[in-house]
Amino acid sequence: MKTYGFIFARGGSKGIPHKNMRNFCGKPLIAYAIEAGLQSGCVDRLFVSTDSEEIAEVARRYGAEVPFLRPAELASDHAPERLAWQHAIRFLQERGDNFHTFLSLPATAPLRTPEDIVRCIETFRQGDCEMVITCTEAQRSPYFNMVTRDAHGYAQLVNTASNAMPVRRQDAPAVYDMTTVAYVSSPEHILATTSLWEGRVKAVLIDRVNAIDIDEPMDWDIAELFMSRRKEGLL
Repeated sequence: MKTYGFIFARGGSKGIPHKNMRNFCGKPLIAYAIEAGLQSGCVDRLFVSTDSEEIAEVARRYGAEVPFLRPAELASDHAPERLAWQHAIRFLQERGDNFHTFLSLPATAPLRTPEDIVRCIETFRQGDCEMVITCTEAQRSPYFNMVTRDAHGYAQLVNTASNAMPVRRQDAPAVYDMTTVAYVSSPEHILATTSLWEGRVKAVLIDRVNAIDIDEPMDWDIAELFMSRRKEGLL
């Protein structure tokens, strides 16, 4: 059962310019995803899909393979990443390089651990789902303290069903935040579907610190704080 890991890293980023290449606690951000994938011990080969020659060079330096540059139309702000997934799979299959398990490790979750990856792979290999995602316990709930706001500024609970109005947060149904620690599936399932939610999807619960996702400057500062604490042995 061959498992191939993939990191999809565009050269452009609006929220944090050149995010994947930016120095994060002493290394380019993308290096953490590469190292976690290789250290997990469950990845036969690790690839980076990018449109940037600079990212490709750094990725190779940290041990990833970059056999192609992603086409520009798959690296725009509006291109769904799933299309880049399908492109990478087809590229390898068309040259006769087939594999059984697809693993995506977004570069934006640098605090993931190799053990997190192993748990996701093991969950998928149990054979009773088509996709594995990761999640953390949510700090807000659509049943209790998540609201919508209309054009006039009036707020309303997201879930207003009569049976969904708990008085205490503890009484609300458990909900989870989806994270970017890992996505696991089969190449065949990814090529045959158009949505993450087609088929049976299992979610692996991840520690909140490990699951921190960098999307904007404040996220970067928070992630650096926790990474620094981890390196100092304080986590």
